[in-house]
Amino acid sequence: MTPDLLEQGAQRVQARMAALQNTQHNTESGGRAAGFGRVHQAGEVDVTHGRILYLEDVSVSFDGFKAINGLSLDIAPGELRCIIGPNGAGKTTMMDIITGKTRPDEGRVFFGSTIDLLRYNEPQIAQLGIGRKFQKPTVFEQLSVFENLELALKTHKGVTSSLFFRLDSTQSDRLADVLHTIHLADSVHRQAGNLSHGQKQWLEIGMLLMQDPKLLLLDEPVAGMTDDETARTAELFLTLKGKHSLMVVEHDMSFIRAISDIVTVLCDGSVLAQGTLDQVQSDERVIEVYLGR
Repeated sequence: MTPDLLEQGAQRVQARMAALQNTQHNTESGGRAAGFGRVHQAGEVDVTHGRILYLEDVSVSFDGFKAINGLSLDIAPGELRCIIGPNGAGKTTMMDIITGKTRPDEGRVFFGSTIDLLRYNEPQIAQLGIGRKFQKPTVFEQLSVFENLELALKTHKGVTSSLFFRLDSTQSDRLADVLHTIHLADSVHRQAGNLSHGQKQWLEIGMLLMQDPKLLLLDEPVAGMTDDETARTAELFLTLKGKHSLMVVEHDMSFIRAISDIVTVLCDGSVLAQGTLDQVQSDERVIEVYLGR
């Protein structure tokens, strides 16, 4: 799916509507073409055309430096995409653009086929169903694991609502499921500040999961983890794959091999190569600019 399809779809709609006017006939859909002719419904991400996220010809410059340069990529629903590349390749800036932290100078960024992310700010994009985890874990260290997850629930955050909030059975089940998923069911009452670095990373991922995101952006999630924590994080991500779409920026090639189907290599703000890990590792351009010999 590319934004060109959006334009083509719009042209097809116009042509069909003209034909309908000439013949004075109507269809069940009112003459609308399917897919890109649909109107965005609140809370809905239209993945009719098989893509949950795409960027096309996105560019942004900072003080004359082009951090993102004609970047185009797309991700399928339920896909786990790994993003690699040298420092300064544009990986973090790309995530900033997707989440509304940075506005591109040009290009298109769509969530599904109907949601133009460039029309929304950061909080709104989070509400649409895109969660982001930065490299350094951010949890409430004075609170328990349970309390951290409870606070992350999608609920009204007013003072009165917070004072009288009680988990219902569905929310309790959701919290228990997330605890099991992030390997912290045995640490539910532990203070978050007493968790290991890896456990804090899992807790923050759990806090994102409590908001039921459709797309997760994860920046170097296994940095600083032990080998055992890294292996368990790989298991966690494979569990999430299919239920959520994931974009994982990482440098640990062993971890990437354990979780990836498709790897995208960024360099100088655009896609240098894409394919399986073996394919990109054997690409001479990738070897030259990133992997070394």
